Amino acid sequence: MDTVTLTLAEATALCEGAAISAGASPEVALSIARSAVAAEAGGQPSVGLAHFIDYLEALKAGRIEGKACPDITRPAPAIILSDAKGGAAHPGFDAAFDLIVEAANEFGLALFSQKNAYTCGALGYFAGRLAEKGLAAIAATNGPALLAGSGSTKPVYCTNPLAFAAPVAGGPPLIIDQSSSSTAFVNIRNAAKAGKPIPEGWALDAEGRPTTDASQAVKGALLAFGGERGANIALMVEVLAAGISGANWSLDAPSFTKGSQSPGTGLTVIALATRLVDPGFQTRLAAQLDRLSGHGVHIPGRSKGAARGRAEATGISIPRAVYDRIAGTHR
Repeated sequence: MDTVTLTLAEATALCEGAAISAGASPEVALSIARSAVAAEAGGQPSVGLAHFIDYLEALKAGRIEGKACPDITRPAPAIILSDAKGGAAHPGFDAAFDLIVEAANEFGLALFSQKNAYTCGALGYFAGRLAEKGLAAIAATNGPALLAGSGSTKPVYCTNPLAFAAPVAGGPPLIIDQSSSSTAFVNIRNAAKAGKPIPEGWALDAEGRPTTDASQAVKGALLAFGGERGANIALMVEVLAAGISGANWSLDAPSFTKGSQSPGTGLTVIALATRLVDPGFQTRLAAQLDRLSGHGVHIPGRSKGAARGRAEATGISIPRAVYDRIAGTHR
């Protein structure tokens, strides 16, 4: 496959320029560019620069208000709220980031809750940034309905991911980032574009029948991992992300790939200052993760940390088709 190799700075500048050409303000462009490049550098291409094309198309169509300025309020010392005003999810979090860190360190806990945003891509990005500041964090977000609920055959939830991150002494943060669905929607969409089948148990067709045909799956509903237990987690995330923030429920959220309306999604992030509970937490966690690794357990976050290190040293390689789509936006 023909690829293009870029330094992280070059990749960020490429995405930033494309977003500005698509209608974003410089602040919004930099915010969404950083998140996409971080995902790519961490070994998550499905939510990296290939997914950034969705942002560019959404900017041009009006699904992302490119010049929106998030409205940040603080109704209580440890609660920070953001109304994204139809813009991207990332600028509101960026604007509130220092407040979240300060509040968590002062009060032990801080809550960030946002409404009226476009979908946020890699959810672990939000929790991971807080872990880099020494905080444990859990994040939840929703989006347009794609996932069947327990007992239903029609979409009622988004993939509704949940992410958790914690700081680890001497190493990259522990980062767990997983959807409530058996796979991410982008994986089924990519399989449909490539004409490839999908595994059993991933999706239903439009008639509610199990299918391995990706082109039929995108017209139907994704399935939750673990059956009703995964669907219950999707409902929990829905309440955390949309219920608490006042964002659109997934059933009410416009598409993130069609039309001109923002999906109006929600994002809730809770940060915990572990040092106030146990000053030795990071060291204890590092030792425990090493012990688990010795038992053959995969430790989420380590591979992302290693990938980031390689990307910082040698850059990232992306398909030329992806590069051309992004570069073509602002030639």
